[in-house]
Amino acid sequence: MQSESYNISEIKDRKIWDNFTASRQNHTFLHSWAWGEFNEVMGDKIWRLALYNGATVKAVVLIIKVHARRGDFLFIPHGPIGDREAFPAIARKAKELANQAGANFIRISPLVKDSGANRKIFQALGFRPAPIHMHAETTWTLDLTPTEDELLIAMRKTTRNLIRRAQREGVEIKTGTSDKDVEIFYDLYKETVKKHNFTPFSLTYIKNQVKIFSQNNSVRVFTARHNGQPLASSIIMFYGDSAFYHHGASIQSKIPAAYLLQWEAIREAKRRGHKFYNFWGIIKEDVSLSHPWQGITLFKKGFGGFQSDYLHAQDMPLSWRYWINWAIETIRKKVRHL
Repeated sequence: MQSESYNISEIKDRKIWDNFTASRQNHTFLHSWAWGEFNEVMGDKIWRLALYNGATVKAVVLIIKVHARRGDFLFIPHGPIGDREAFPAIARKAKELANQAGANFIRISPLVKDSGANRKIFQALGFRPAPIHMHAETTWTLDLTPTEDELLIAMRKTTRNLIRRAQREGVEIKTGTSDKDVEIFYDLYKETVKKHNFTPFSLTYIKNQVKIFSQNNSVRVFTARHNGQPLASSIIMFYGDSAFYHHGASIQSKIPAAYLLQWEAIREAKRRGHKFYNFWGIIKEDVSLSHPWQGITLFKKGFGGFQSDYLHAQDMPLSWRYWINWAIETIRKKVRHL
């Protein structure tokens, strides 16, 4: 099918959007209707576009205008969703919108397999590898179809033992979506930022994300306490056939609260009927031992699962100003040992 056969128009029906997106084999909450609402609340301009062949939706794409100090750009997070043949039409439309919006470049984090063929597709459309990633590109996912007992047996022995130890130690797991729940998470999050030295999201950002997604019961804040003290907290997203471990925080403790927290989040995902539990980003095995994600990668893999490698973020430069941004991001990546 040629891309010229597609008609592109804005889509305004949430049900049509989410039904289409969540029905595709590869999808995350980053291309949900609610993620668009969240970005609007944060002050960003968005476009929700559908690509039709006749009356049939063949693909959808969420485009976000990101305002940055070094110049605005358009961003497509974990999308487009739909037929690969639609990508040329999407690229042309995104370029048109970028020119109208005065954006310096288009960045896309495509949810497609990292392969030579897919790299060539984006290269042919005028894209080049971005200097940094925007969202998880190598992920770790657990198949939830086995029983709870089978999942426990399949875990690394140490992980299973630490879950049971946390239970014996009396760790309690509570969930909620209130501002108080988010504030408890954020207090732990600030400690995690100090320990691992990464750029944090703001409290406003986290509160708005939870507020928007809680409107249709697609987020929970899990908090692990021992003797009343919060030791670990995670924000779990629910969308389509998967649950997603999106944000996590903990403090140094001899009590393995984070292990039990993840197990209870996995159990909640099973109760909701999800097929997969996505632990989000990990590092590849050939990455340096000094990488700051080594510890969290070992933690996630202990629960069992499989790795997925998606194509690295791609940029379409539209202005000479793009290269200023490219240089700064390239230096920043090296400084952070990412």
